[in-house]
Amino acid sequence: MPKKKSTIEADLIRLSEIIEQIEHNETTLENAIKLYKEGLQLSAKCGETLTNYDQEIHILQKENESGQWQKLLQHF
Repeated sequence: MPKKKSTIEADLIRLSEIIEQIEHNETTLENAIKLYKEGLQLSAKCGETLTNYDQEIHILQKENESGQWQKLLQHF
C-alpha cells in the first residue's frame, strides 16, 4: 500500500509532539535522537513547503496588481 502524503498541518502537529516528548523527557536517549532526526527532517520539509507557498502568493499578488484577475472576472 502506498504511503499517504502528509500535509503541512499534520507535519507541524507531529513536530510539536516530538518537541514535547523530548522536552519532557518522555523517552529514552536513543529514541530522543531518532525523534530529533525526524524533527529536523519535518522542519526542513515544512520550511520548504512554506517557501513554496510564499512564492506562489507573491506570483498571485503580482498577477493581481497587473490586472490579470480583473480581466478574468470581466468574463463572468
